[in-house]
Amino acid sequence: MQNILIIGAGKSSTALINYLLDHATEEQWNITIAEKDLKLAESKIKDHPQAKAVPFDVFDEEILTNLVGEHELIISMLPASLHIHVARKCAELKKHFLTASYLTEEIKSLHGQFENAGKLMIMEMGLDPGIDHMSAMKVLDELREKKYELTGFETFTGGLVAEESVGDNPWKYKFTWNPRNVVLAGQGTCKFIQEGRYKYIPYQKLFRRTEAIYIPDHGYFEGYANRDSLSYLDVYNLRGIKTLYRGTLRRPGYCAAWDVFVQLGATDDTYEMENVSNMTHRQFINSFLSYNPKDSIELKLAHYLSLDLDNGIMFKLKWLGMFDDELVGLNQGTPAQILEHILKKKWTLEPHDKDMIVMWHKFNFVADGKPRQIESSMVTMGDDEVNTAMSKTVGLPLAIAAKLILQGKIKLSGVHVPIKKEIYEPVLDELTNTGLVFSEREVEPTFYS
Repeated sequence: MQNILIIGAGKSSTALINYLLDHATEEQWNITIAEKDLKLAESKIKDHPQAKAVPFDVFDEEILTNLVGEHELIISMLPASLHIHVARKCAELKKHFLTASYLTEEIKSLHGQFENAGKLMIMEMGLDPGIDHMSAMKVLDELREKKYELTGFETFTGGLVAEESVGDNPWKYKFTWNPRNVVLAGQGTCKFIQEGRYKYIPYQKLFRRTEAIYIPDHGYFEGYANRDSLSYLDVYNLRGIKTLYRGTLRRPGYCAAWDVFVQLGATDDTYEMENVSNMTHRQFINSFLSYNPKDSIELKLAHYLSLDLDNGIMFKLKWLGMFDDELVGLNQGTPAQILEHILKKKWTLEPHDKDMIVMWHKFNFVADGKPRQIESSMVTMGDDEVNTAMSKTVGLPLAIAAKLILQGKIKLSGVHVPIKKEIYEPVLDELTNTGLVFSEREVEPTFYS
């Protein structure tokens, strides 16, 4: 029997846990779920005979040492900042380690220890990062093998609410992953390359610079830039490419409305506001507007942002309840924390809601002296508010990689992200069998300046 340890049983862990439980008997696995909320972990096991739940505290050295020591492979679903504690222990005790979070310099420094131990650590093995790496590298490597000249690569991912669950929601959006990350998205300066020119977008302009993207059978989406596309020049071996752009997808109209919060300063997370316990939604918005006892908050906001009162953006804000005299419901908080709390009241998935993941890549290249363009896209739907598309796309790559490692089919050692063919080919093959399928089409090339 082989022992697998999963640390964390939150929303993104559901598909991961289900996959491993479904294969536990055939593969002869014992599965342990370590979780601070023991009842949550027990609910995910569903009385499976080869699984157990145990209480866990990552800062309890004895518990961490014992648990890691008893298992051959560890998967961490902890918050990103806590992975390093588990990674060090896995390096020390010579265990395989997987996570869906971004690779950090601190974790990268453990490469030699994992390599010397003959053990594999894969970071960024989720959705974005994860499936984006693997699906992009598959096409990029195919183009390189044909000796084509790569001239452009763009990639966008969005976690959205499914069209059937939109209802009367004018934003056509709900939280499908960490709400805090959504509220803080894009802060800092975005950097990318477009037609050989280095481009920069400051945060206060980010949601005004969007790109329209069409996906067959699903219509148009709008994309805004992620923070640093330039870091992928080396990850994907794209030095010399003319266009490199990574972004996030939303439905049309979202970015212009979200920009209201950016321009107000409502996404600021650097200071705490006063008298929060007595603050209403309406007072929160008014906190950022000039004092004028004669004008309504709606009028002041519309004037500040040069909007008509009957503008669709104003309707979106009203639908959220931003002008309501309802108490926020917090005792303290930064503007970003208060905004997140207000948004959760309308943007939390209901039991009948389904989410969707949309991923889109564009590859520009020159073949036989002619410019060509391939677009690749994946759209997948959740089943309900527990078995979400986000859970599938984050958890299944981790689960499949765990199986392949324990079967001896991935023989790498050291610290990696899934850009090597030995990792991405078998994982993508099995993801296709689970319904996570990419569709490719060749279209007329598009260029920008």
